[in-house]
Amino acid sequence: MKNLFDVTDKVIVVTGAAGVLAGGVAKYLQRQGAYVVYLDLFQEKVDETLAEAKKISDQCCGFACSVLDQASLDAVYGKIMADLGRVDVLINGAGGNMPGATIGPNQDVFDLKIEDYSKVLDLNLKGTVMPTMTFAKAFKAQRSGCVVNFSSMSATQALTRVLGYSNAKAAIDNFTKWMATEMALKYGDKVRVNALVPGFFIGNQNRALLVKEDGSYTDRGQQVINKTPFRRFGEQDEVYGTIHYLISDAAAFVTGVVVPVDGGFSAFSGV
Repeated sequence: MKNLFDVTDKVIVVTGAAGVLAGGVAKYLQRQGAYVVYLDLFQEKVDETLAEAKKISDQCCGFACSVLDQASLDAVYGKIMADLGRVDVLINGAGGNMPGATIGPNQDVFDLKIEDYSKVLDLNLKGTVMPTMTFAKAFKAQRSGCVVNFSSMSATQALTRVLGYSNAKAAIDNFTKWMATEMALKYGDKVRVNALVPGFFIGNQNRALLVKEDGSYTDRGQQVINKTPFRRFGEQDEVYGTIHYLISDAAAFVTGVVVPVDGGFSAFSGV
């Protein structure tokens, strides 16, 4: 009987692959037998990541690439198609936030820096749209392929402070559904586009926001825990299985969905 979860030899492109979450997903999928293309902005980070990936298998390569530079994306796409001949999966892991697009604890919304807000919108929204428009060209020719985008808990509910990031991720939800519909109608039922919504995971970017140096929760961290029925933060590897499912034949009839992996955060009103 066919293993619906088999991803052996699938060519999987991962943006933001030097990051903790996207990089962890990339290495997990490589361990499952996939061929993973690691993309990140800086060559030094790509080299470091690729050195670790090579310890898993030779089923990998990596390129420095800006998700906001069409020439850079086109060059990488050309190399991948010349060397590997196909792209089976795109995981849009690039993204992030910056202080000027965030409302500080002693600020209000009128302190927002519009330039930083625009940069965050570009990185998270255009930085997903542009790679999709580039690498999904392979899906058009192949009549098969899969995209997984990264959304956020802040996309569908108002989380205080993270205005720019929230706005961008809300647009990612819309783009996921729009692109899923467009690709299926034009190129058939083997082309799918979905999104993952991670709950709250402790990483380098948000550690100080959620956890104090002594390991106890900050006020914001405690607010998150209070609204999470599991009463804990997520572990990085707890997103791997959902992504594995979404890119596999087990999800052959699944497209246009935005899947939370959040310990119940999005289901619970907090009351």
